[in-house]
Amino acid sequence: MANSYFQFKQFRVEQSRCAMKVCTDSCLFGAYVAVEKAASVLDIGTGTGLLALMTAQRSQAKIKAVELDSEAAKQAAENFAASSWANRLSVYSGSLQDFENINKESYDVIISNPPFYQASLKSPDNARNRAMHTTDLPFSDLLRFCQKFLQPTGFLYLLLPPHEAQTLKKIAPAYQLFLRQELPVFTSETGKHFRSILQFQLGPVLTPEVLSPIYIRTTNNQYSEFFQQLLRPYYLHI
Repeated sequence: MANSYFQFKQFRVEQSRCAMKVCTDSCLFGAYVAVEKAASVLDIGTGTGLLALMTAQRSQAKIKAVELDSEAAKQAAENFAASSWANRLSVYSGSLQDFENINKESYDVIISNPPFYQASLKSPDNARNRAMHTTDLPFSDLLRFCQKFLQPTGFLYLLLPPHEAQTLKKIAPAYQLFLRQELPVFTSETGKHFRSILQFQLGPVLTPEVLSPIYIRTTNNQYSEFFQQLLRPYYLHI
């Protein structure tokens, strides 16, 4: 039987009650986003709390997380409490739309690996559907929130599949959010483009920067050097 947790160098992520488990692309995302200088961070759709914990490890920020699924929110709270950064981590159990109504803060960095399937067939697992499909969190609601609560000099980071990334990039300017940088992520040197990391800011960008693609694995099915450099502070066996 597989472990009900994922052990990192400085923290453990229990995930038995979460629909979305720890996965490689989320770990890459959490290691990549620039949070070192942030004083306040918001993780939208935290699930297990993975991104918030990765952020806490390499920053001094106060980190809030939002999670719609009540069981996942409870597990994230437990993961936060068991970490070395419990005093800087908190989770709101409920929808982003409800959190928007009570939130009084703005954030230097907002990060999210949001639900992204818009018209795909759903599975029998309702919790997984909520985590994967945009029904409960349309892109428009996500962007509206970020327009209201991102600091003027702050950044929004999103992890999305390529098709959904294109969709979001088209509607983001209507919310005064403009693409600053895009990083294509490939499964391997000969694999497919399966994720994009997008960085947005408030206010126009003259020329968005499209970075050279990164590859999770080499042709020999080993972790790439770039991936190893990013994840070395986190993974036990790198």
